[in-house]
Amino acid sequence: MVVQGSEKSSRRGRRSTTMGAMPLTDMPWWRWRANVRSALHMLSDPVFQQETWLAGLPGYGDVTDAVYRLVEDTWLDNWSAEKYVGTIFRDSQEAALVDVAVLRVLRILHQVGADAPVAAYLEHHGWPEAVRAARDAHVRMATADGEDPDAAPRSLEVLAILTRGLEPQE
Repeated sequence: MVVQGSEKSSRRGRRSTTMGAMPLTDMPWWRWRANVRSALHMLSDPVFQQETWLAGLPGYGDVTDAVYRLVEDTWLDNWSAEKYVGTIFRDSQEAALVDVAVLRVLRILHQVGADAPVAAYLEHHGWPEAVRAARDAHVRMATADGEDPDAAPRSLEVLAILTRGLEPQE
């Protein structure tokens, strides 16, 4: 694992990419953090889910896309977020909140199925609990990054620009 040295610190103004007031790149694995935050943000916002996912608006993916962003690089579906304290997550409390959210969302994904329509997730009896857990994790991470947790989720295109990633996927 390579940790940024002080000469490459984003806090010295060498990079301008920020999420709110906090430099997005202040964590060693900041791209993974950005993906986890994006997923938790969408999973934690029932209004967004109704107005965007359920309505089928393009640019934000769907529930399974959010779950994929949550676990694709991190393998949080196989081990605890605690493993990433200091690289993706700032502390054990942040990691514990993410673990709870991941477990609740994955339980529903496995019960409903990865190819289910959005309504099947939103109507699942455990969905409000999963949304609350995602909200707790999202608020903790957004606040720690100096960002307003109540701002609307960013599109996948904006996420790709922020992380200098590949073309966004629908």
